[in-house]
Amino acid sequence: MAAREIKFHDEAAAEYDAAFDWYVERSPDAAGRFDAEVDRALQQILENPQRWTTGPSGSRRYLLRKFPFLLIYRELSPRTVQIIAVAHTSRKPGFWKQRI
Repeated sequence: MAAREIKFHDEAAAEYDAAFDWYVERSPDAAGRFDAEVDRALQQILENPQRWTTGPSGSRRYLLRKFPFLLIYRELSPRTVQIIAVAHTSRKPGFWKQRI
């Protein structure tokens, strides 16, 4: 089977960039840890995307361990996972649903 790939929704990519920039302004070290944590999460999602509970419209959510963010994602195909949102946990739940 071919390797899976991650595709970011444009708004999810902007959310990641904004969060990363926020951490860079406060601590480049924290920004590096945030980036590594997101990368680790993406690898786990790629290894087994069905591991996390199904939500609205077949979406799933992965809670980062060390940062207050969720990666909201869905499988577009057996080989493609789309990150729908990089959501801060204090944000209004479901703000991303119109992206599906």
